[in-house]
Amino acid sequence: MALRCLYTDLDGTLLGAGGSLFRDAEGGFSRAQALLLEACDRAGVEVVIMSGRREAQVHSDARLIGQTSYIYEAGCAMVIDRERTLLTGDWAPSEQQTVAERILEDGVAELLLGHFEGRLEWHEPWHTGRELSLLMRGKVDVEEANELVRAAGHDDLRFLDNGAIGRPMPEIDIAHAYHLVPGGASKAAAVGAHMQARGYSRGECIAAGDSIEDLEAALHVERFFCVANGPERDPALRAALGGYDNVTVTEGRMGDGVYEAVVSTLAGGGGP
Repeated sequence: MALRCLYTDLDGTLLGAGGSLFRDAEGGFSRAQALLLEACDRAGVEVVIMSGRREAQVHSDARLIGQTSYIYEAGCAMVIDRERTLLTGDWAPSEQQTVAERILEDGVAELLLGHFEGRLEWHEPWHTGRELSLLMRGKVDVEEANELVRAAGHDDLRFLDNGAIGRPMPEIDIAHAYHLVPGGASKAAAVGAHMQARGYSRGECIAAGDSIEDLEAALHVERFFCVANGPERDPALRAALGGYDNVTVTEGRMGDGVYEAVVSTLAGGGGP
C-alpha cells in the first residue's frame, strides 16, 4: 500500500542540533531534511508535525515546510487546514482562563515541583505562553509522578515524558522534557484522530520520533521509526522498544534517521 502520511516529532527528530532544520545531530550542515520533504512532496505524502511545542511555534514550522496539518502541546490539539480541534477531554478554556491556567490553579504543578525538588523544574523559557498544558524538565519517575497526580484527585491529568533534551541541569546527567496534559491527551491519540479525519488507514502511515511519548504512535501506524539518538540517550526508551513489533531503530540520528525512514518506506512501496 502506498505511503500517504508521515507523522514526525520535531526536536531530536526532524530537527538537528540547536533545533535547526538544516543541521545534523553533530551540528554540521545537512540537506537530509530538505531531501526527505522533497521526496514526500513528489510522492504526495502529507507530513504532520507532532510536537510538545506551543501552537505558535508549531504553526510556524508547519508553514516553513509547506504543510497544513500539525499536532501541538504533546497532543492536546491538532490543526487540519486551519481548523483547530482540542483533544483535552472535559478540560476546555473559558473566556477568563486557558486550560493551562486552570491546571495551575488546581495546584498540581506545585505538588510535583515540591515533591521532586532538585529533580524537576519549569522548562524555562519555553514553559510560558502555553494554553493547554504545562512544561517542565528534569529526571523523575513518570509513574511515581502520575501516582501523585491521581492521589490529588486528578485522574483526568497525565504526566508524560517527551524525551531527552540538551538543556543541562545540576546533578542530572541527561534531563528530559515533561508535560502535564489534560484529558488523557497524547501524541498517539492525536495521530489516530488525524488519521480518522483524513481517512488514512494504518498501512498508509508511518511515524518517527525519539521518545517514549512518540513511540506510542506505533499503535496507530504501519511502522514507527525511532531515530538512533533516542535510545542512545534514554535507557527507558531502549527497554520500551521491545513492547512493539512494528518499530525500526534507524542507523541515522535526528534528521538523517527520518530521511532513512522516508526513503526506505517509499522504496518498499514503489515510490520515487
